[in-house]
Amino acid sequence: MDRKRLRDDQWERIEHLLPGKSGDRGVTARDNRRFVDAVLWIMRTGSPWRDLPGEFGHWQRTYVRVSRWREHGVFERLAQARRSDAAMAHLCIDSTSVRAHQPSAGAQKKPVRRKSAAREAD
Repeated sequence: MDRKRLRDDQWERIEHLLPGKSGDRGVTARDNRRFVDAVLWIMRTGSPWRDLPGEFGHWQRTYVRVSRWREHGVFERLAQARRSDAAMAHLCIDSTSVRAHQPSAGAQKKPVRRKSAAREAD
């Protein structure tokens, strides 16, 4: 199984929620799955859009499509529809599952030792 792609069962849970289905007005999208895989790859790696592998399509067309879906609220509707899915529970990150670094948690900071101007002149 390719770790970069959605499994069939994952795709089946969201496929009907995406625009471009047969029966929708406008153009029927033939590559929604590849597009969603591309968006997930970018989210997972944190890479810039220009580093999107060619197997996911051209980076600029993918970015423009993400912008359109965001403007039309597709991602919001998808998140709302899948919010109650137990498989999505691991995506919710809050302070109960994240530990802060010690200095940000109020630990004492070590004072910075600087050479005095008198010592530097010696």
